[in-house]
Amino acid sequence: MQPIKLDASTTSDIICEDCASAIFIEAYLIKKASKLLTGADKDKIIPIPIMRCADCGHVNEIFKPKTL
Repeated sequence: MQPIKLDASTTSDIICEDCASAIFIEAYLIKKASKLLTGADKDKIIPIPIMRCADCGHVNEIFKPKTL
């Protein structure tokens, strides 16, 4: 499979739904799965990467995991 070549001038910016900023930073939602559900010795910590606005901290709907 060949990689797709994209020209940045043909793309569009994603902007914050709250403040209209176009700058985002990576953050994590942290979930805990009970050891009773996983069968493990201890509860499991599950980091889920998301993008949040660098200016106001808002997480756009497009960046939220579908399971939340």
